Amino acid sequence: MAQVPQTFFDALAVRTWCGLALRALGRAREEIDAINVYPVADGDTGTNLYLTAESAAAAVEAVFEAHTAHELGKPALADAARAMAHGALIGARGNSGTILAQLLRGMAQVLAADSETPHTDGEGLRLALRQAADSARQAVAHPVEGTVLTVASAAADAAERTDGDGDCGTVARAAYDGARAALAETPGRLAVLGRAGVVDAGGRGLVAVLAALVETFTGETPRAVPVAADPEHARVAGATAVTSPEIVAEVSDVPATPLDECADGPETGGPAFEVIYLLEADDTAVARLRERLDGLGESLVVVGGDGLWNVHVHVDDAGAAVEAGVEAGRPYRIRITHFGVGDVHTTGAERPPRERAQRAVVAVVPGEGLAGLYAEAGATTVLARPGEPPASGELVQAVRRAHAREVVLLPNDADLRHTAAAAAEQARAEGIRVALIPTRSAVQGIAALAVHEPERRFDEDVVQMTSAAGATRHAEVVVAERQSWTMAGICQAGDVLGLIDGDVAVIGSDVTATAESVLDRMLSAGGELVTLVLGDEAPETVADHLETRVREAYLAVDTVVYRGGRQGAVLLIGVE
Repeated sequence: MAQVPQTFFDALAVRTWCGLALRALGRAREEIDAINVYPVADGDTGTNLYLTAESAAAAVEAVFEAHTAHELGKPALADAARAMAHGALIGARGNSGTILAQLLRGMAQVLAADSETPHTDGEGLRLALRQAADSARQAVAHPVEGTVLTVASAAADAAERTDGDGDCGTVARAAYDGARAALAETPGRLAVLGRAGVVDAGGRGLVAVLAALVETFTGETPRAVPVAADPEHARVAGATAVTSPEIVAEVSDVPATPLDECADGPETGGPAFEVIYLLEADDTAVARLRERLDGLGESLVVVGGDGLWNVHVHVDDAGAAVEAGVEAGRPYRIRITHFGVGDVHTTGAERPPRERAQRAVVAVVPGEGLAGLYAEAGATTVLARPGEPPASGELVQAVRRAHAREVVLLPNDADLRHTAAAAAEQARAEGIRVALIPTRSAVQGIAALAVHEPERRFDEDVVQMTSAAGATRHAEVVVAERQSWTMAGICQAGDVLGLIDGDVAVIGSDVTATAESVLDRMLSAGGELVTLVLGDEAPETVADHLETRVREAYLAVDTVVYRGGRQGAVLLIGVE
């Protein structure tokens, strides 16, 4: 659909740009994955850029939806820009996504500098592009030329050469042309790219994002971008000389997320692990963390600010990298990927294929404690932090990571059903047999996982898991954040709410008393097993109190208790 040209940058332009960039990266994802050769030919750069852009776009959409719901009109430019940067930061995947997140954050620092300004002009966009390029370069411990950093700097340089103030369309087109020219030169600036006969994968992704910026302001799609420097030399596994339009702790033994564009690691060999986590810490602690991680490994990129950071490093001692994060602040969404000897540090053509499992379970879980529980049961997990639901692309990545011919997908949240369905459809298009069980709570997922039998026929296993989940009533105890109408009456901020099957059934002032009332209501209809999942904020005595209540009042009903960690709800309850 053609875009309506506009010469200034406002909140609507941020929204349009994010949507167009996501579409462009989606179209070029496989192409970008195929040309990823530096420093490891790992083939995920396009996918990681797409997932990062998807998170940014979702965050901007959420801001617009919130303003619409409260009849506040269009958001301010500052609100949309901050949302874009924050969404990219928390959703950044791999080195490529981390760098893109810092580029967007650098732009947001300029676009959101005056919270009252409704829009900015060409001069503002020029400053934003310069800040983006400079901040991304500063985030990389040892920048390498011929990478996305070079492409970003060229875009900013070209934008600064535009005459006069210029409108945003003029500046965006200049930046795109400068980036495109720099991208074509990357094989001559980085030997590994020249030998493979391809341009830098991360830089290719940035050019696609800038093409979307041009389309945002002009309504025109820039010309196609070649990915191979020389059609006769595109020897990377899967790479072809084509052109296209522009574009918890979790531990796995799958090929690592690629560090294709800015890392300083060697072309072969290297550390055994990739470690990525979000970190809540102050600037001083992060400065010390950078020094320590730089000594531990390589390919170090730390982006973010204002107390929230995304940390990425290659190390041999993954525990030490996480430990350094614990000393600096509070790390979470920890992902540790084992490269594997002779695997990720070889080219795609040399890498022996890993045998697919017959069946796997992929589950969304709300806390680190449950992630560990599900992982022990053999499931591949996707961690959903409070207020940060996973996007469909993240679920597709988890299905791929499970590396199985058949996958059972457990969203464990009614609001994720459509997201999970979209992920399932994409995975099916890739030849994976996927069954979506519409679990609405993690306790229903526990019940389904408990009866999972990989040796059964797929259809029979899905039926049994669906039946177990459906026979489990679910409840949660939460603290109200604001005054609102509920099925049980009006609640005030700070009230304790007991929700049964998604509806508020009890309003109280005490967690233990409210939880007991909820449990009594659920068991009044019968039950054989009670599952309690305690959040970090649950009182120490609540589990003992509820276990005693079940033992004394309900004969032949068993109780199991799990620690869920930081899961949003104070308590999750399941009754089978």
